[in-house]
Amino acid sequence: MSTAIKAGEPLLLTQKRIWIIFSALIAGMMLSSLDQTIVSTAIPTIVGKLGGVEHQTWITTAYLLATTIVMPIYGKFGDVLGRRNLFLAAIAIFTLASIGCAFATDFWGFVIFRAIQGLGGGGLMILSQAIIADIVPANERGKYMGPLGAIFGLSAVAGPLLGGYFVDHLTWEWAFYINIPIGIAAFIIAYFTLTLPSKKATKKIDFMGVVFLSVATTALIFFTDFGGKQDGWTSMTTWSWGALMLAAVALFIFTESRAADPIIPLSLFKNPIFLNSTAIGFVLGMGMFAALAFVPTFLQMSSGTSAAESGLLMLPMMVGLMGTSIWSGIRMTKTGKYKAFPIAGSILTIIAMLWMTTLSAETPIWVICAQLFVFGTGLGLIMQIVVIVVQNSVPASQLGTATSTNNYFREVGSALGVAVFGAMFTTRLAESLKDVFTTGGASAEEAGSAMSSLDPQALHQLPQAIQDGIINAYADSLAPVFWYLIPFMIVALVLAIFMKVIPLSDTSGMVARGEAIGGEEAERLEAARLASGTAADSETEAEAGDTLLLSKEDPDKP
Repeated sequence: MSTAIKAGEPLLLTQKRIWIIFSALIAGMMLSSLDQTIVSTAIPTIVGKLGGVEHQTWITTAYLLATTIVMPIYGKFGDVLGRRNLFLAAIAIFTLASIGCAFATDFWGFVIFRAIQGLGGGGLMILSQAIIADIVPANERGKYMGPLGAIFGLSAVAGPLLGGYFVDHLTWEWAFYINIPIGIAAFIIAYFTLTLPSKKATKKIDFMGVVFLSVATTALIFFTDFGGKQDGWTSMTTWSWGALMLAAVALFIFTESRAADPIIPLSLFKNPIFLNSTAIGFVLGMGMFAALAFVPTFLQMSSGTSAAESGLLMLPMMVGLMGTSIWSGIRMTKTGKYKAFPIAGSILTIIAMLWMTTLSAETPIWVICAQLFVFGTGLGLIMQIVVIVVQNSVPASQLGTATSTNNYFREVGSALGVAVFGAMFTTRLAESLKDVFTTGGASAEEAGSAMSSLDPQALHQLPQAIQDGIINAYADSLAPVFWYLIPFMIVALVLAIFMKVIPLSDTSGMVARGEAIGGEEAERLEAARLASGTAADSETEAEAGDTLLLSKEDPDKP
């Protein structure tokens, strides 16, 4: 199969070719999502070996920052330059950075390579969703986007198991060695199967927009990171980052209003469907990631499980998420209706959060698993559907930009959620733990030392009365956080109820832009090729492409 398309020759999007391209996307998504969960399990060992225990949050922050910054860039550049080479570059960057992580000899060198990994990982996520929109019409996209979303669920289960195994039986470097064969395989599969056209920019690229957006995103991440620390919201450092963020946002809006081809067109925010769906993603990010950030910690402390085992206790949530993600995509394809899914999903997440406010030290593990299952079931009904709704509401020329902007605001929501609600959780927890240790007879200094070195293994070496007090402290600190998250999910429910519905398009992005021929016509031309025994009947295909272009409506019409 050729890896490039001749100029002016439309691609035949047969069902076989779509599934082949889809296999390349699955490989890329697996590479990115599996890495996240493997590394999260190995972090305590990595920081211990490289000497960065007090700075370990930088491992997560560096990756999150890089991923969030590049999302809109990959989205826009994919629309302007084509997505094939960008996807290959993202795989290569991610794989090479994995080699750098594995061979890092000091903590800050490791952090730099994690950030470079994020530059690749952000592209894999955005480009996969945009390429699906390029090759599959919106009215059929659900059955592809569901499995793509389920890859995250599968990785969330497999990652902690693999990470735990590597740390216990091999070395932490294997958490990155494993990316090398997967990355090479993903690159080879994508190189030979991702037959998408390259383009040339016809307008000046909005580099100043990229700069101001990057500064604003960096300032936001550091604002939330410093704010999330104890006493962080009263610190001048925190509010200096906040002031820089506001200034960069103002300059970004000013730049975008004057750019010939803006990185995030402000016209998107005049589109009520895009605005509604992106707002749902933002508040979902705040609620979902804040909950996911602290539940595994509670599970480890309350049940005494290892990080890998606590990841397994998240399995019910992933089962719920994968099940409804795939089911809702298939139902959306069959019926053409989608509004009920985010409404039902919002209701289920509200129910789950209300149920989680009852968490206590006595809550049985099976009840927590049931709560997480309901939570995951709700999330699965929202996440992929919202992306398809966004893609369906914009012109074919803006598919990547709209997809990446939607994901970007979800990441921004998650950063804010984890920081704000994390501060509530940790502040309350610190006070409760101090009371537990001082009541047990420790001095204030001894209590502080004990709190800073507390982990699940150390917990179970303490007297039973103190163990019970610590578990109660975790439960009493975490449960109220869900009360603060519920209003955000209610906002998501209201937005879902008032979501404007338009019919799902029956034309894929590439067909709408005149770059491909799809449906029955593609199957007929491919059959004619095979029957004639030629490798490619360029004249027939080009002629069909001309007919298609003459009969098409404006490709910029949604």
